[in-house]
Amino acid sequence: MNDRMNTAFGWILGAGIVALGGAIVSDMYFQSDLPEEGEEFAWGYYIDAPEETAAGAVTEASLAERLSIGSAESGAAVYAKCSACHTIEQGGATGIGPNLYGVMGATIGEHAPGFAYSDALLGVGGAWTYEQMDAWLANPAAFAAGTKMTFAGLNDAQERADVILYLRDNGGGPALPEFVPEEEAPEGEEGAEGEEAPAEDGAEDAAAGDAAPEEAAAE
Repeated sequence: MNDRMNTAFGWILGAGIVALGGAIVSDMYFQSDLPEEGEEFAWGYYIDAPEETAAGAVTEASLAERLSIGSAESGAAVYAKCSACHTIEQGGATGIGPNLYGVMGATIGEHAPGFAYSDALLGVGGAWTYEQMDAWLANPAAFAAGTKMTFAGLNDAQERADVILYLRDNGGGPALPEFVPEEEAPEGEEGAEGEEAPAEDGAEDAAAGDAAPEEAAAE
């Protein structure tokens, strides 16, 4: 009996040693205790994490950039979330919400004559610019506090840009904002910090010429 118990305890101890050794080897192989700066660790592999601000909020591309890479076709698929309340074809009927054909560039709260817009939306004023529409689609309640629209908004910034492009395809709108990518300085254009700028052509020759009379006077 004692021999069997000793054998059982031996197997248990051996299994524990094997498990501990496996965990140590796994940590060494995947370097799970050493995540690199700017990256998150998941299931033993490093993955690129979205860039975050100091406050922890994920930064997003500018509206101009999102519009430049978006598509009305993708926006049509996202717009399905809106179709229960809004028609978009020209002359479409008013439903729970107004028809949205030609809404881009129209005056906020006056696009669909006869529709009972909320006082909150009427009080915004101005036109449906791309920036205004982006803010509205992101969070209607924050854009016009007290609005009758119960839609929570689109959290995905690119989805909002795609929907805006789809709205623009149905009735037109203002010219799209131009996106100008930030250009990186060509490699080697700027000297390393603390280095003197290279002398312009002819500067060394001029300096040598200036020094020659002084050397002759000293002789």
